[in-house]
Amino acid sequence: MAIELLMPALSPTMEEGTLAKWLVKEGDTVTSGDVIAEIETDKATMEFEAVDEGVIGKITVAEGTEGVKVNAQIAILLEEGEDASAMANVGASAPAAAAAPAEAPAPEAAATEVAAPAPSAPVASTGERVFASPLARRIAAQKGLDLTTIAGSGPKGRIVKADVENATAAPAVEAPKAAASVAASAPAAPQGASADMVAKMYEGRVYEEVKLDGMRKVIAARLSEAKQTIPHFYLRRDIKLDALLKFRSQLNKQLEARGVKLSVNDFIIKAVANALQQVPEANAVWAGDRVLQMKSSDVAVAVAIEGGLFTPVLEDADMKSLSALSTQMKDMAKRARERKLAPQEYQGGSFAISNLGMFGIDNFDAIVNPPHAGILAVGAGKKQPVVGEDGELTVATVMSVTMSVDHRVIDGAVGANLLNAIVENLENPVAMLA
Repeated sequence: MAIELLMPALSPTMEEGTLAKWLVKEGDTVTSGDVIAEIETDKATMEFEAVDEGVIGKITVAEGTEGVKVNAQIAILLEEGEDASAMANVGASAPAAAAAPAEAPAPEAAATEVAAPAPSAPVASTGERVFASPLARRIAAQKGLDLTTIAGSGPKGRIVKADVENATAAPAVEAPKAAASVAASAPAAPQGASADMVAKMYEGRVYEEVKLDGMRKVIAARLSEAKQTIPHFYLRRDIKLDALLKFRSQLNKQLEARGVKLSVNDFIIKAVANALQQVPEANAVWAGDRVLQMKSSDVAVAVAIEGGLFTPVLEDADMKSLSALSTQMKDMAKRARERKLAPQEYQGGSFAISNLGMFGIDNFDAIVNPPHAGILAVGAGKKQPVVGEDGELTVATVMSVTMSVDHRVIDGAVGANLLNAIVENLENPVAMLA
């Protein structure tokens, strides 16, 4: 049976992508695990691997096509012994594509009935998409198997033909109807003015229309959702940096031979990671109807790139040395700017850091990135007059920070304890490393 190759969902937020490049052509033989195409998601360019073996019978989406919807057909794979006639029974739905080559519509009289496409990808109870080959989905549907209960043996855990053939038949679990009714009754989010309405406001004015790419669309959607659904509250503190700057200078002299240069941001990452261990109830994420209490400190750090941003996640940051964090952060920031981060490198984490101090910003309020429980907005360190412990007026380097918190996860007192722990760690950096 000929197999449809469908546009994969290469990240949880991906709804469509650009088929950047085909690495095979019609007539080529492929095996499971072969890289056959490069696909641009909203975040990066990813490799698409074949799951089944066979011959590329037809490429139905040309390279360079934008806006290809997830699960849209992009090619047809012929199994061993099949010829081109096998493709006649394969469903071929044209993907919605913004940059697809224009073709003349076929006359209605020439239209032929096609087979139904493979069942859509199932979703596990955790909300994550279950990855399975089109053939595996068809066989599962025929046998009455619930794919969410089957462990995949294919690349990256994808369910393949052998997995469903060896599985015991069981009725698929019916999705709860209550959730659907709740979703149906939920009020629609308020919408802004349409593009046409805004354009009319600026009739007669000169402007350039900039098309939104996938990343900008995702940023707009996620941050709009965050501000509409997350009950934010904000906590602010000033932090004296003089002891940290002196300690950093000493360490950098010692690390110079190893080519390591610590930044203030490296200390902030370490301070946040340690604070999440010191206040473990704040090291949590929102999961819809529950809170997930995390054990390790996985800290996300915002990295600005052209046209958007990434938040690479430094896993187990509390267990790593400052030099290790510095090296890893520099590597991830470099690959983020080149859009070469893998999805697992910018997904997850329980808390984020956004630092605009290098741009001279004194302070700002950041938006919590769901499902994180909070984000620390860091301003510039500047010399200011302060009153010392002895009551004398002196000058100190002071940095202002604002912590935005999801009140569903963290209450005020817990948030205050977390921010106080961060401040204590930064103002006493030697103790932080003990």
